[in-house]
Amino acid sequence: MRHASASLVPSIALEGSGPIYLQLAEWFRRAIAEGRLRPGQRVPSTRSLAGELGVSRLPVLGAYEQLHAEGYLESFTGTGTCVAAAIPHEGPATPRRRVQRAPVASAAPAPRRVAARVAAMASPPQTWLESQGAFRVGVPALDHFPHGVWSRLLSRHARHVGTDALVYGDTMGHAPLRAAIAEYLATVRAVHADAEQILITSGSQHGLQICAHALLDPGDQAWVEEPGYSGAHQALGAVNALPVLVPVDGDGMDVAAGIRRAPAARLAYVTPSHQFPLGATMSAARRIELLQWATRAGSWIVEDDYDSEYRYGSKPIAALQGLDADARVIYVGTFSKVLFPALRLGYLVVPKDLLPAFRAARDALDTCSPMLPQRALHDFIREGHFARHIRRMRMLYAARRAVLQAAIQRYLPDVLQIVGAEAGMQLTALLPPDVDDVAVSRRAAQAGVSVRPLSPCYRGEVRRSGLILGYGSVDEHAIQEGIRQLARCL
Repeated sequence: MRHASASLVPSIALEGSGPIYLQLAEWFRRAIAEGRLRPGQRVPSTRSLAGELGVSRLPVLGAYEQLHAEGYLESFTGTGTCVAAAIPHEGPATPRRRVQRAPVASAAPAPRRVAARVAAMASPPQTWLESQGAFRVGVPALDHFPHGVWSRLLSRHARHVGTDALVYGDTMGHAPLRAAIAEYLATVRAVHADAEQILITSGSQHGLQICAHALLDPGDQAWVEEPGYSGAHQALGAVNALPVLVPVDGDGMDVAAGIRRAPAARLAYVTPSHQFPLGATMSAARRIELLQWATRAGSWIVEDDYDSEYRYGSKPIAALQGLDADARVIYVGTFSKVLFPALRLGYLVVPKDLLPAFRAARDALDTCSPMLPQRALHDFIREGHFARHIRRMRMLYAARRAVLQAAIQRYLPDVLQIVGAEAGMQLTALLPPDVDDVAVSRRAAQAGVSVRPLSPCYRGEVRRSGLILGYGSVDEHAIQEGIRQLARCL
């Protein structure tokens, strides 16, 4: 431990294994913040302080340069280096000497405030994530992803990266990738869009946030499905919009109920191809009714098409956006469910007249997505790897879905009622009304099984309890064992 003379400045103690200049700079910051060094007070020269500490002058120079840059110190000709005059005189320091004073009530510390809207953005504790076992929702079969192909594509662009890939990219995203996505959507999802309407995002949740910032003002009403996706409520809460809970039945969102509750709502958030969490497909009549309402009311529809690639027993349902003749639908897609979650790439399809607003909102929120994975993903799509991967995963998930349904029928036939099993990578199983699904999920997590309860998907009155079971990342043996463990918990 090295000390400087207390006759110049309060004792300086340098301890630890870090660089001396960092330790010294940190000591000065604390001394100034605590009032031990006061504004305008002269500090030792670098030469004398180095001599007092018995160290080289170089780390002292480095510390002073850092403190000058941060505004803690300033220098004057003929005076030397002093504590900056702009530092406030009063701080949290303890008094230098005790003075007898009449006792006074201690002032309460100022509240540490955060934005009120954070409460609307926060999600409840997700106890089902305490376990990494079956049946995590939203996780694909990562062990079947073509890692070798993806690594090769990333390496290709990393080895030959140019300066254009190292600067800020286009706010809308990598142009070739946008063109590839537009072509894919037109072929597979019947989406009407060209490349200029594609906006690359950091996943579907990011896309919802951009929609909320571009389309909603504080106090605006927005329809959301009940039960529904909690991320939609978080996006609305971020802009202080007001969610209007619209019930869901076997035909999807009840549009007539939405019109009764908020006929002039600014926006409707829907998952028409595979409603989350109940799995319903919005009927043709409801789709037309929803589009007609949006046209009459001058409102917007946000279509979240999060896992439409996987449908069993029938061809994929065409996107709602393809039926939209008045450019009222903003289409949200993601690669997290079909490739891997850590990729953090998704996209929006934006009506052309909204492009300036969405570009501004996206630029304010996140500027642009990383360029290297965008370039690799473009090649992944153009070279046919994406389509092959989707075909393989569709067959794999269909087989796992069948095993899960059979296991439920074998071990829990009178307890779980399967709904929403026709698409995606998860199904919902309803529990008897008197069973607490949150308690079940907690017990299952202790047994190494991750099941998501249905009831937290309700924001109003909880009408059904149930479990959401993801089977995308679970092999057939783990499915069987997971259901056996779940049966013991129930």
